[in-house]
Amino acid sequence: MPPRRQRPREAPALVAFGRQMRRLREAKDVKQETIAHLTKVSGPQVSRIENGKKRATRSFVVAVDEHLDAGGSLISLWEDLNKDGHPVPIWFDWPQVEADAAMLICWQHSVIPGLAQTPAYALALLRGNQEAADARIGRQAILTEGKDSSPPTVVLLLNEHVLHNPVGTPETMREQLEHLLEMSLLPNVTIQVVLSSGEHEGVLGAFVVATMEDRSEVAYIETAIRGITTDNPSDLSSLARTLVELRSQALTHAMSRELIRKVIKERWT
Repeated sequence: MPPRRQRPREAPALVAFGRQMRRLREAKDVKQETIAHLTKVSGPQVSRIENGKKRATRSFVVAVDEHLDAGGSLISLWEDLNKDGHPVPIWFDWPQVEADAAMLICWQHSVIPGLAQTPAYALALLRGNQEAADARIGRQAILTEGKDSSPPTVVLLLNEHVLHNPVGTPETMREQLEHLLEMSLLPNVTIQVVLSSGEHEGVLGAFVVATMEDRSEVAYIETAIRGITTDNPSDLSSLARTLVELRSQALTHAMSRELIRKVIKERWT
């Protein structure tokens, strides 16, 4: 694995932007030709932008964001990736942010969040990479220790699908869901299951919002290329709206525990 001492090259950042643009475009069932006509650039140029081979101009991004009803999210991503004229994202040390946070609200739509994974589940998810699995499990110390011995308040919002999505063996899944039940007994941890539905913005990706002691916020947003860590106000506002929508569709803590027990019995026993 190459060292991570240098800023990422241009290509990864451009690819991250292009991948998100394509995802938004396809979600709206819009053709590349339509984007080309709208922005007055050639079809091959649109393709190059989506493949991370060409940097988009801001005027192009504004037009595409408006046409795709992206709510400014594409513009915010472009701005993050083009600070000082260079396509380099804002980088935070997320593990440190996570460790220093007073509150963590996590949304996951496909797998159990890292802070709640068992060693076996993490190892299966990471395809046998023991070092990576150990590092992930090690981060969970904040749930009971926290900064200055004061653990953060943690809210885990899980798509109902996560409980049924097989990772590893049935025994791994049963152990994992039983671990969720144990975690839910911690006074600083709330677990809520969001009933499966494709009618909310949470389907676009998983994320974590960290609230710090000074009430400032930092978010970690997962993408197909890498995670993006940001404190951009527009990004945070968008995530706040998504969280309101998700929690409106979530079961209570007690009801979520009952559903987890039911899934263990009916699906993983």
